[in-house]
Amino acid sequence: MRIAELEIDPAQLEAYKAAVTEEIETSIRIEAGVLAIYSVALKEKPAHLRFFEIYADEKAYRQHLESPHFKKYVDVTRSMITARRLFETEPLSLSAKPR
Repeated sequence: MRIAELEIDPAQLEAYKAAVTEEIETSIRIEAGVLAIYSVALKEKPAHLRFFEIYADEKAYRQHLESPHFKKYVDVTRSMITARRLFETEPLSLSAKPR
């Protein structure tokens, strides 16, 4: 599990949102080891984004980083991201209603 905090150049926010949405949807659709990726923007600071990512294991995360769609996302968004902080986490309690 990882949490990412990103700040996006406000002038490029819409382009960033399109690129990250495409990357997340592709990851969830084709990568069995990507279990969930949630992205949110801070209400008062829409260019400050938070991501909560859940992978089946470390191997799945490493495979995700090497996937063509993730590499495309990195290339496309490199100039849009003005700050990035990544956090390794340990689950304490995770709950979700079944669909």
